[in-house]
Amino acid sequence: MTVKEIARLVGGEIIGDPETIITDVSGIKEAKKGSITFVANPKYLVLLKSTQASAAIVSQNNHYSVNSGLTLIKVENPSLAFSRIIALIGPEPIKFKPGIHPTAVIGKNVKLGKDVSIQPYTVIEDDVTIGDRTVVGACGYIGHYTRIGSDCFIYPHVIIRERITIGNRVNIHSGTVIGGDGFGFATVKGVHHKIPQIGTVEIGDDVEIGSNVTIDRARFEKTYIGNGVKIDNLVQIAHNVIIGDNTIIVAQVGISGSTRIGKNVIIAGQAGLIGHIEVGDNAIIGGKAGVTKNVPPNANVSGFPAREKWEDMKCAAYLRRSPEIFEKIKDLEKRIAQLEKKMQRFKNESEDN
Repeated sequence: MTVKEIARLVGGEIIGDPETIITDVSGIKEAKKGSITFVANPKYLVLLKSTQASAAIVSQNNHYSVNSGLTLIKVENPSLAFSRIIALIGPEPIKFKPGIHPTAVIGKNVKLGKDVSIQPYTVIEDDVTIGDRTVVGACGYIGHYTRIGSDCFIYPHVIIRERITIGNRVNIHSGTVIGGDGFGFATVKGVHHKIPQIGTVEIGDDVEIGSNVTIDRARFEKTYIGNGVKIDNLVQIAHNVIIGDNTIIVAQVGISGSTRIGKNVIIAGQAGLIGHIEVGDNAIIGGKAGVTKNVPPNANVSGFPAREKWEDMKCAAYLRRSPEIFEKIKDLEKRIAQLEKKMQRFKNESEDN
């Protein structure tokens, strides 16, 4: 395939030789002759001078300095364009044939749509409904009365408990548990008594859930994950949490019970949110932030406790200067003590006269 054909596919502008032949896709550091790569993050632009790739997808908003053998394709969104190229010339995706493997255990009153694939050693309990073309990977578990939509991909070793609702085109990666009991106990005389968690989890359409994520069922009503939400690996979402459409949650985030997250929110890695607070639409929560109160819409917060990013950076800057400030304070204390001695001596001499 030539660069000209690829540019036509992604709607890009060619800078260089349009007849350059492309044979594979690769990261910019690993690329070799015949590879096409991409740069979305400006900090990697310097690699355009040293990469061995034959072509690169770049943003149309910048000017570039590249090696003489590199052809560029300028597009509006390099990441999205590169995804389309991977689908065209990358490795063939793994496909699973429709049908039920002989080792799978299927309960009573189970309703399977067209071309559903149930892989080895999976357990589907009674009264489950699974939509068309959905794949349930090996060693999975689908609990009673759960409903899963069409075109979903449930990877191996996923557990989806009873009475859960999952929309269409949802991908759930290995090790994830959806609908486990919320963490609820009543302590009486030092003994922790379990509070029944009788609610459910509802997941919208076009959701991606990474590996080893836990989404707890509600105590009452539902824990809700909106349409288009993307959740990275190792995220904990507690009971009765509400997450609005198109929110992104990065790895190792913990969200405590009954917290409400708005639409289009970004929560960066290892952030923690206490329970019963609200995060407004379009807010950004920085990595390792500790959120202890409501976050208004469009805010950008970081630090612990989380505050506006500019304020947190100012505090961090002052903290880094603390040794220098401490030395200045010691010097000032010393000079003040010297002045006090001089004043006391002057006072004593005045009294003697």
